[in-house]
Amino acid sequence: MPERPYGEGPIIREFLRLEAAGGILLILAAAIALIVANSPLHSIYEAFLEIPVAIQFSELKIDKPLHLWINDGMMAIFFFLVGLEIKREFLEGELSTPSQLALPALAAVGGMIVPALIFIALNRNDPSNLSGWAIPTATDIAFALGILALVGSRAPLALKVLLTAIAIIDDLGAIVIIAVFYTSSISTMALVGAAICIASLILINRLGVARPAIYILIGLVLWVFVLKSGIHATLAGVVTALTIPLRSRTGMGPSMLKDMEHFLHPWVAFVILPLFAFTNAGVSFAGMGITNFIEPVKMGIALGLFAGKQIGVFSVLWLAIKFKISPMPKDTTWRQLYAVALLCGIGFTMSLFIGTLAYDHSDFAAPIRLGVLSGSIFSATCGYLLLRYGTGPKRGAAA
Repeated sequence: MPERPYGEGPIIREFLRLEAAGGILLILAAAIALIVANSPLHSIYEAFLEIPVAIQFSELKIDKPLHLWINDGMMAIFFFLVGLEIKREFLEGELSTPSQLALPALAAVGGMIVPALIFIALNRNDPSNLSGWAIPTATDIAFALGILALVGSRAPLALKVLLTAIAIIDDLGAIVIIAVFYTSSISTMALVGAAICIASLILINRLGVARPAIYILIGLVLWVFVLKSGIHATLAGVVTALTIPLRSRTGMGPSMLKDMEHFLHPWVAFVILPLFAFTNAGVSFAGMGITNFIEPVKMGIALGLFAGKQIGVFSVLWLAIKFKISPMPKDTTWRQLYAVALLCGIGFTMSLFIGTLAYDHSDFAAPIRLGVLSGSIFSATCGYLLLRYGTGPKRGAAA
């Protein structure tokens, strides 16, 4: 089977349209959160985040404020969708062959290492700050594609697919980082329960079970066990997704994975991620001075996203193409690839999420949000301006 160049196929086109629209809504939700948090409605906003929500079944009780249900519960659905996307892309999508995988994989690695090094360099004198090193390593697919959507035909489809592929691999790296570095004390009994659930999911996959309800039910039980184990509960979504069958046993029927992905995309893009943005981006500027904007954690995040991402991603793209490890994406220019490297500095959703895991103390909330917002906004603005005014539209390029 001949290898497909970046950008072919209706699935990726539909994915990009949906992600771009969701990204624009994500920007609006974050802006509204900032406005509300700095208005007379601030106390209502804070009270909304702290609404107690409890679920009890026999002896099992889960009691959390609303914003933690969003971060631990609803974001597990987001991670479930990410897992579905990763599996599909690696099995038959834009990352299914070595040549397609090489360029975004190498760029994603460079885009994680350099921001982390910048954060560590700026916070090396305060060990208590260093646990946030992973915050600037993430890229927000929806937000970045939302910016690309604003430039229309000036961004060829191959460029959008490259950005998506880098961000998907970036998400995979973030999942590994969360599992390895942001796990609290472990409950052995809960892990045993989680292992039984995972084994059950693998077994029904091998048996060719094609009933989504069974996978969802076991996945919910897995989520509870992972939540109680000390490992972050959202990882249960990824593990469950990786056991969803891509193809039917005969290879001729509908794809359960694609059907679930198609169903979940609008809910995640237009409900879950905007709600996450609204509950996590609202930082109050009351009482802040210049020192708050040059605080090491804030600067490490902002410079890691803005400078680290563009340096790490573009330098690796340049090296990989110059040394013929991977070909230049179709219909693209070096200036457009640099713009993609800039847009990779939009770390919004995943960066804020990792920030909630990195520090327990509320004193870090403002620096995290300021760093993520400023780094992401600078990256988005510069990437947009370069694409909008630094490049011309390609003839026949997809809008």
